[in-house]
Amino acid sequence: TSFERTDYIASFPHLTGAINTFAGSNADHAELLAARSHGEAWDPWLEPAETVLVSAACHPAYARYSGTLRDGGELLDVYGYCFRHEPAVDPARMQAFRMHEFVRIGNADDAARHRDSWIERGLEVLTDLDLDATAEVANDPFFGRAGRMLAANQRHENLKTELTVRLYGDLGDGTAVVSCNCHQDHFGDTFGITTADGDVAHSACVGFGMERIALALLRTHGFDPDRWPVAVKDRMFP
Repeated sequence: TSFERTDYIASFPHLTGAINTFAGSNADHAELLAARSHGEAWDPWLEPAETVLVSAACHPAYARYSGTLRDGGELLDVYGYCFRHEPAVDPARMQAFRMHEFVRIGNADDAARHRDSWIERGLEVLTDLDLDATAEVANDPFFGRAGRMLAANQRHENLKTELTVRLYGDLGDGTAVVSCNCHQDHFGDTFGITTADGDVAHSACVGFGMERIALALLRTHGFDPDRWPVAVKDRMFP
């Protein structure tokens, strides 16, 4: 499956959302309902549906480009819901959320330029919304001891930059509202994507967290859009 080829389960098993469903008989259903009526767990009667929730909006797109890219590679505009198993009371850390991603698939220089240019472009977008954003080197929350090494390597090679906004004043660090990522040849390798020159393709994505940006706007400008700065309203509601 395309999920398997992303290798997400190897790096982020703790964030994965796999769907289970009921596929039993009438007798099995009766047993399930009996367990439920006694306040007991009924999930033992469920089984894997061979379906997983999308963890990153760009992930389903790569399978489409298996094979050789056209000259110049591809530039994708992707919008969709994502799921990550991170239950929290923090409204900025939802388990289901929307991402608007801009993805580049091409050679190594194409991917690096895409990521780097969007750091500045993303800051400009947030500044136009009168949000006090900062670019910070970051890493993904890889799982386990091997994950600590992957995270350190990701930071050392400067593969991930987050654009952060303080949602809670001085109570904590800034919250990432935009993520700029260079994947190197990871997806090119796992999905069998090559450039027109025959090299394994590189990719990069820049994701805007829609709910987090909305929270940042409300935190900065208040709950009444009519009272927001004119420049921000003109940008948001042209």
